[in-house]
Amino acid sequence: MAQGSSQPHTVVLVVDENSNPFEMSCAIEVFGLRRPELGRELYDFRLCAVGPTTRMRDGFFTLTGVAGLDAAEAANTLIVPNRPDTDAPRDPRVLDVVRRAHARGSRLIGFCSGAFTIAEAGLLDGRRAACHWMWAKSFRARFPRVRLEPDVLFVDDGDILTASGSASALDLGLHVVRRDHGAEVANHVSRRLVFAAHRDGGQRQFVERPVPHVPDESLGPLLAWAQARLGEPLTVADLAARAAVSPATLHRRFRAQLGTTPLAWLTGERVALACRLIERGEERLDVVAAKSGLGTAANLRARVRHVTGLSPSAYRRRFGHRQGRGEGMRTV
Repeated sequence: MAQGSSQPHTVVLVVDENSNPFEMSCAIEVFGLRRPELGRELYDFRLCAVGPTTRMRDGFFTLTGVAGLDAAEAANTLIVPNRPDTDAPRDPRVLDVVRRAHARGSRLIGFCSGAFTIAEAGLLDGRRAACHWMWAKSFRARFPRVRLEPDVLFVDDGDILTASGSASALDLGLHVVRRDHGAEVANHVSRRLVFAAHRDGGQRQFVERPVPHVPDESLGPLLAWAQARLGEPLTVADLAARAAVSPATLHRRFRAQLGTTPLAWLTGERVALACRLIERGEERLDVVAAKSGLGTAANLRARVRHVTGLSPSAYRRRFGHRQGRGEGMRTV
């Protein structure tokens, strides 16, 4: 789609025999729902399948009434099929659709075992990818030329993005919305989902979540307290003092409940706030840095570029106020 076009970006999900319904639902939830409160449509979402009926995973139900594979030819972004029987070869017609989409410049997304589909199409050789930890050994054996990152939630390799597991489909979906429309819109979508707005793709897949002891050790109140004070010179020691625990104990709780460190979480929240301030029209980088707690304009530039791949000025051009009416969506 040409930058500046008023037409929404077309996302097409291909459903294949024995596909997982959860990831299909994640795609529908993130890309398919209408959001009239935003005043515009974010995506034109479509489903398609090889045949008129598709038996979903373990025969839980049969999908009917969706378009044929021809619908995939209009995709700006193509979400490839995923399914638990990773050793079974994909339908050649599906692989052809994936190859054609990539050849014409469409973005490809694979959720969970979807990386197998993209790799089988021959499009991941020499490239980075994620898949579920259960299939990492099998994936490496079948596709040794792919640079598998087995421990991460998702991998953004430009025009090919892959998520490791079922829940990380939501993480990757929100990452794509953020990449396309900015942090403000992604936060809105995450609130509708009642899901964390941002978990970095580099976080580990497996996070221990023990049953909390009594009294409740939930981090929720602490996170809310910190989010209201991001512009202040908060440190990990401050967070630990607020929670009335030692820094080491706080670190363990963050690792167990969020899969990250207190410092990484705090930095991520500050970058997200900085992005929102830029989107809302604040042009003075020193002001954005101060209000978000990032300190200096130099640190702001480095952090925003690390997270978004864009300089603050480029981020403003793409996601500033003029983009709020549907202009300037990222194309791939």
